[in-house]
Parts: sequence; structure tokens; C-alpha cells
Amino acid sequence: MRIPRPPHTWDLSPKRAIQVQRELSGRVILEPLSHEPRVVAGVDAAFSRDGEYCIGGVVLWDADRRVVLEEHTAKSPLRFPYVPGLLSFREAPALIAALRQLDTVPDAIMCDGHGLAHPRRFGIACHIGVLVGIPSLGCAKSRLVGEHREPGSRRGARCRLVHRDELVGRVVRTRDGVRPVYVSPGHLIDQPGAERLVLRCAVGYRLPEPTRLADRLVARAKRARSTA
Repeated sequence: MRIPRPPHTWDLSPKRAIQVQRELSGRVILEPLSHEPRVVAGVDAAFSRDGEYCIGGVVLWDADRRVVLEEHTAKSPLRFPYVPGLLSFREAPALIAALRQLDTVPDAIMCDGHGLAHPRRFGIACHIGVLVGIPSLGCAKSRLVGEHREPGSRRGARCRLVHRDELVGRVVRTRDGVRPVYVSPGHLIDQPGAERLVLRCAVGYRLPEPTRLADRLVARAKRARSTA
């Protein structure tokens, strides 16, 4: 899969990284999907035990057939410190390296993280989406910003996630009686489309299959590298 070179380097100061987020946030496009995605790339990252590098993983999942089509991992040296709100500068280089290994271009990219639900409206799903140019969304296990009430207990129940009087995502129940997830659009998708895709891909667990399987993939890769 061909991905253009990013318009910035990754070894930035936190101050410059915030400027990059603000600059690139102007490129985010939120719009309805032209068709419902079938081939979804789930991406997730893990960090080596010595803190030297990031492991990025991608699982290509067919939402119609409910099967894995491809899976790849890549590692990238960590060049950026841990700063809340700037995690994409630690994870994105390895995630993009993993995405480049795909033989099939996905219809959408699902990130284990946030999109618009971010202090500067530029979470990792926005960052990846803008750099790759493919519809992207975030499905996170916990809240980064915003306030919300508790959604109903049944699968499909949802409520608004609001930050500074702006709708930045929704809190979605993917299974009856389990904790909800935080869904927000990243790029080239709108909020309803992001919610539909998460629910379509959540076929047995709290987390949708693309990111759930990507999480397992990078966990295995981390264990393998730590014992090598």
C-alpha cells in the first residue's frame, strides 16, 4: 500500500507537535461515506519493555465474511516523549510502516484511540487519516475529553460526548451490559458512519474485531521480541 511521505518529521519538540496538530487539523474532512466499508484495517500499537521502540500492528478484516485477510507488524524507534494528547507522534510512525505492508487498500481505518474527541480535535485517527487519505475513525476504550451521560444498557445504545459545547463523538454500547466505547470520526467519515462501522464490526466482544485483533497482534509481537 502506497502512503505519501508525511509533511513533517517525527522527532519534534512537544511545542512544535502541538503546532503541527493545529495546522493539520485544518485538513480534516468530515463527510458521509459514499459506501459502507467492507474491508477495514484495524490498527493498534504497543511499546517495547525497554522503552526503545513502538510496535505497530494492522489487521485487515472483511466485515461481510468476518475473516482476517492480512496482518502485519512493524517497529519504529521512539523519538518522542510521552505527552498526553500527543500520543500519535509516538505511535503513528510504526502504524504507518505496518499499513505500508498491506497488499489490499482498505475501505476504512479503525484506530484504537480517538479522532475528533481530542483537545485540539486531532487525535490519532485524524492524524492517520490525513496522512494516509483513507476514511478513518477512532474507537477508544476510555475517555480523553468531554462529558456524557451513561447510555442505555442494550447494544446500540448511545449518548453524546460533548467538549466545550461541541459534539466530538458518541459513547456507544456494543454489547448488552458491558462498558461502552468512545467513537469519534477521524477523516473522510462522519459521526453516524463511524458509529455504524463500529457496531457492524463488534460481533462478539466489547471491542470491534479490527482493533481487538490488532491489539492481540501487537501483544504477541511484543512478547516475541522480549523473549528473542
